[in-house]
Amino acid sequence: MLAKKILKFPLIFLLTAAFFPGAALAADSRLISPDKINFPALKFDLLPAERLVLENGIIIYILEDHELPLVNIEALVSTGSIYDPEGKEGVADLTAYVMRTGGTEKLTGDEIDRRFDLLAASAAVSMHTDYATVDFSALSKNTEEGIDLLAQIITAPAFEKNKLELAVQLKKEELRRLQDDPQRLAFREFNRLIYRNNPRGRMFSSASLSNIDREDLINFHRRFFQPDNIMFAVTGDITKEQAINLFTKYFGKWEKGAPANQTSLPAPALQAGLYFIDKDIPQSTIVCGQFAPGKHDPDYYAFTVLDFITGSGGFNSRIFNAVRNNKGLAYSAGSLYRPRSTFGLFVAYAFTKTSSTMQTLSLINTVLDGIKRNTLTANELDWAKQSINNGFIFSFSSVQDIAWQQMKSEFEKMPPDYLTLYRERIEKVTLEDLSRLAGLYLDKSNNVVLILGDYENFDKPADITAEPVIMKPQE
Repeated sequence: MLAKKILKFPLIFLLTAAFFPGAALAADSRLISPDKINFPALKFDLLPAERLVLENGIIIYILEDHELPLVNIEALVSTGSIYDPEGKEGVADLTAYVMRTGGTEKLTGDEIDRRFDLLAASAAVSMHTDYATVDFSALSKNTEEGIDLLAQIITAPAFEKNKLELAVQLKKEELRRLQDDPQRLAFREFNRLIYRNNPRGRMFSSASLSNIDREDLINFHRRFFQPDNIMFAVTGDITKEQAINLFTKYFGKWEKGAPANQTSLPAPALQAGLYFIDKDIPQSTIVCGQFAPGKHDPDYYAFTVLDFITGSGGFNSRIFNAVRNNKGLAYSAGSLYRPRSTFGLFVAYAFTKTSSTMQTLSLINTVLDGIKRNTLTANELDWAKQSINNGFIFSFSSVQDIAWQQMKSEFEKMPPDYLTLYRERIEKVTLEDLSRLAGLYLDKSNNVVLILGDYENFDKPADITAEPVIMKPQE
């Protein structure tokens, strides 16, 4: 049958298909453009993880999956570098790092490393701006011994002095190397600018690291690592009964401490302006942005769509099209939307050569102005909503992802129906919503703009009239 079908094609078509397959496909008029193919709508039924609360306040999400002999545990802790004592920035990061490396009341850090190696298990504690994470993985047959070690790390770290000294030196080396990473340096300094006069804008420095001692880590841990300030997601080859028994055995005696104080939120009034960090390099990093709606704001869903069209949607987004596709001025350009519980941050960025620095900034401003003038189309809206909703579904690709998303939703104090109704709320976004938000949040005159590069060799377009501020990065 196959041979008969092949004989129906002219010899020239077969030869073309053999040597130039792309041309042969183009010649076959029966092929349909991918954009015109109709696919059935994706269905999303959230598999609920079981939520439990231990007597001491620990919240646990449990979702079984016995396909592989693995157990994964993830945790969220309500803390963060925003709680660093002034003048001792870096305490939070060092606390997380040395919790893992600095031993416990029963075992040294080196002994814990050896035991994890023998168990083929891993554990990590990471600090972020306004939360901390714990990640653990082990073979199911080694779950109990692994959880024993994990509980010691979380509840009774020793913060060995030699490990703290090593961690401080590593953080100082990180600062030194940061000077050779223009993009990371630019985003770090941008955060300092936009969050000025706020704990979020205070970054660790060589001087602040030198002010930190072991007692600072002990106090920070005692303040934030408490049973009623942490949530766990337990997934994999473990039953609900096993999880409850093990957590009760190894975490059940962990006692509550005094409630941790909350920090202030970023000031809503921005000090907009144009700032430069002069660095003798052949490329410039441009970062500009302002505050945006938070996750608890009704405009969160519409702004997610607006950001996608503006710059985070990749090749078809407005900024990428203007800066890279049309002008070829940057190998990367776009936008970021980082929503927190009570506020968000919208940032546009581009990485370009020195001689096109200010032209690139002008193009970004032109894009923002165009969106403010109601130039968005129904096709862009449909594309963004479909892309966002499809991506949302694929963020639940494993039981680990499913439990994590449900735990994170509660951690951020989102409504109980947040995950189940997310796609529906994205779908309800209209062009009128985008137009209104563009007027509120895409005003270029409100932007904090930071450019890192060779200032003396920048181009100087006439439409950039702001008086520049030359600043030096924090060391």
